[in-house]
Amino acid sequence: MKRTIFTKILSGYLVIIFSLCSLILIFSFNTIKSHYIQLLEQDLTRLALSVKVTIAPMLEEKKYNDIDALIKTTGPELNTRITIILSDGTVVADSEKDPHTMENHKARPEIIEASNGNPGSSLRFSATINEEMLYLALPLKKGNEIEGYVRLSLHLKDINPLLTKLEISIAGIAAVILIISVIGAVFLARNLARPIKDLSAASKKFAEGDFDVRVFLNNKDEMRDLADNFNYMTGEIRNLFGELSSQKDELHGIISSFQAGVILIDKSGTIILCNEKAKQIAGNEMISGKSFWEGLRNPDFNEIVDNVRMNRINKEGEIEICSRIYHCSASYIPAKDEIIVLLHDITELKNIEKVKKDFVVNVSHELRTPLTAIKGYVETIEDEIDDKNRNYIEIIKRNTDRLVNIVNDLLLLSELEEKGTRLTIEKVNLKGIIENSIKALEHKAREKNIEMKVEADEKVPLVRGDPFKLEQLFINLIDNAIKYTDQGKVTVTLRCEASNVIAKVTDTGIGIPKEDLSRVFERFYVVDKSRSKKSGGTGLGLSIVKHIVMLHNGRIDIESTPGEGSKFTVTLPC
Repeated sequence: MKRTIFTKILSGYLVIIFSLCSLILIFSFNTIKSHYIQLLEQDLTRLALSVKVTIAPMLEEKKYNDIDALIKTTGPELNTRITIILSDGTVVADSEKDPHTMENHKARPEIIEASNGNPGSSLRFSATINEEMLYLALPLKKGNEIEGYVRLSLHLKDINPLLTKLEISIAGIAAVILIISVIGAVFLARNLARPIKDLSAASKKFAEGDFDVRVFLNNKDEMRDLADNFNYMTGEIRNLFGELSSQKDELHGIISSFQAGVILIDKSGTIILCNEKAKQIAGNEMISGKSFWEGLRNPDFNEIVDNVRMNRINKEGEIEICSRIYHCSASYIPAKDEIIVLLHDITELKNIEKVKKDFVVNVSHELRTPLTAIKGYVETIEDEIDDKNRNYIEIIKRNTDRLVNIVNDLLLLSELEEKGTRLTIEKVNLKGIIENSIKALEHKAREKNIEMKVEADEKVPLVRGDPFKLEQLFINLIDNAIKYTDQGKVTVTLRCEASNVIAKVTDTGIGIPKEDLSRVFERFYVVDKSRSKKSGGTGLGLSIVKHIVMLHNGRIDIESTPGEGSKFTVTLPC
């Protein structure tokens, strides 16, 4: 059974009250009894001195019978038992008993104490008369010698009624004090328990959602402070709860209005939140509460989420659901060990991209034939044209070659962008590929008086890749470095770091402005358009480089300072 705070406080007070009352009763009674016995001992001492004066001469003359007769007369008159004992413990006179029938009293406590020359007293049960008695013995001295003892004793039955009366009086007073204390304890316990009970009831209502509950106490103590703090706390929490509710509604509205599908997955893999768009994508209005693999049955989606759950990283990819293509972005939330997934419909973008790719491929194929014919006719006419018109033929030839290069690069780029592009994978020595690429471009560097240099670690591991594509990559990078360097040198460094091979192509050319760094890998984007046209560049070289790096699961970074040069860093896994 549950014990209330009132019961606990009252029980504690009652234990203390009863304990104190019991101690007071015992202590008071014992103190009064001891004090009363001390007074009796003083009275007996005075009587013993009187008897001593009377019997001392008779004891000297050994008139034991006369002494016995005297004290048998005197004892009843004094209402006191008188016993005369010799120094050896022999009883020679007694006011109540025949001394000849009494045993030796030398071992009596009061006699032993009096044998030291001082009065001796003892409170004990008398075996002679079968009653509890108070004894007082006074030594009878002759000079320094003790001739005997005068012992006086009182029957405690004569004083017990008085002690009992005192005990009853003290017990009555204690009972009155006890009753008053209990009533006070009940009142005090109730006053202490009431505010606690009020606070408990208020906190229960607050826990049930009643944020308007308040506690008002008349106390002017810590309980009042506690109640005021409780009222302040409920007010603050009500305001915070209101703000949170408002933010929750706002967030819910934002999520619901998203054109992208939003799915929140907890650490057990259960979908705990999704918007209407996500339900439409899944084709199921009841995906909340289901496992992610059950709510959205798509192998690619499941693979992305599993990857995020196991590795606790962010992951993205493209998935196809019901003939629609979605960009799936899954992010890990460390605070609650949850995953949030965004599904953007990119079907139209993919269709446009496909149309664009098809257009580029078709146009490139269509342009290749007339460009080849134009180039053939130009070369035929070149041998027959006079010097006056040869300059025009050179211009036509140069631009025809540029168009052919653009068409070839477009076809190559389209091939690289094609999903599922097949690579001829084998173990490749990058140092050899870089040296071959430099040899192929030596004539261009020599024309501009540019120094070409290769710096490679002694032990560079082989990489797995397509040797032809990797050679295209470094030819384009080195050619680009030569193209934008007027003087100085182009350096290619090769080293191993962890499980990657890192190749850096550094030039001392014109550099790239900071605002152009993010766009250098775009198609047809050139930093210096006049230089590109002059050198016959297509604007597709770096775009081709980036796609080749991506096909090999690598990474390319660029650092550049205008006027000082550029550095392209290619990182490829071993």
